[in-house]
Amino acid sequence: MTRARRRFGKTLALALAAGPALAQAPGEPPAFPQSGAPHGTASQGVAPLGVTQGPPPAPAPAEASLSLRAVLTSEAKPLRGGLTWRIYEDRPEGGKPVVLARSEDAQPTFRLPPGSYLANVTYGFVSTSKRVTLNSGVASDQLTVNAGALRLSGAVGEAKIPGGQLAFAVFVPIGNNPEGRLVRDGVKAGEVVRLPEGTYHVVSTWGDSNAIQRADLKVENGRLTDATLNHRAATVTLKLVAAPGTEAFAGTAFSVLTPGGDTIREAIGAFPQVTLAEGEYQLIARHDGKVYTQDFKVESGVDRDIEAIAKDP
Repeated sequence: MTRARRRFGKTLALALAAGPALAQAPGEPPAFPQSGAPHGTASQGVAPLGVTQGPPPAPAPAEASLSLRAVLTSEAKPLRGGLTWRIYEDRPEGGKPVVLARSEDAQPTFRLPPGSYLANVTYGFVSTSKRVTLNSGVASDQLTVNAGALRLSGAVGEAKIPGGQLAFAVFVPIGNNPEGRLVRDGVKAGEVVRLPEGTYHVVSTWGDSNAIQRADLKVENGRLTDATLNHRAATVTLKLVAAPGTEAFAGTAFSVLTPGGDTIREAIGAFPQVTLAEGEYQLIARHDGKVYTQDFKVESGVDRDIEAIAKDP
């Protein structure tokens, strides 16, 4: 009896010591209490004790791709050079626009966040803009530039004037003033000047005296206008000599005057060259404290020597 009680007590003690393990099926892992996470860890979505959890980071904004090209007319091929592109913020409320991107490629591609922008292209003295709205993805657009161009040269008679001897200025007439507003000066012969469609006043200067020719020229949209301005002038070589055809005196100071006494050109040397408009002039030559004069006439296209004779009256 006593032994039976002792065996029963041992069996009961073993059963109590086994605890929950006796309730598991063979081969299953131990069961943990469901009341909380293990010590030192946080439940999913809950920050550990003493740590402040902020909002999740915002996803990066999608990027849009904008490809642009410019044409002179809606039927023309895209322009291949001479362009400057700018992308501005679209500010409906006004204010100074901010340049967000810039390119001098003929057909640039800009990468921008979705939104509204102002695309601007400059072609010579012509500029045009267009509002564009971008969604994420790829977009393209075309801007039409209302412009033409001038290419200038000069001639005297049938002979072309070397380009290096010419300079052109382009004006916009205002009212009765043909030179109302200067658009561009110092234009070289053969240079292409891009301009808005319209009528322009062009001044051609041959040399650095009074050989000047003017013309009103029309620029048409999408067209290159070639214009040759015909001068009525000639280049003369100034000399002071002891007798016709003899050697010129060095260090002579020359002045070319109109019949009314206006000075057209001054030069120093043995035989300086001057390009003058056709007409009548007076040459004054100063050498060794003496003054000599000679009247002469310039005929268009006839280059020649003008000699003042150094002889005492």
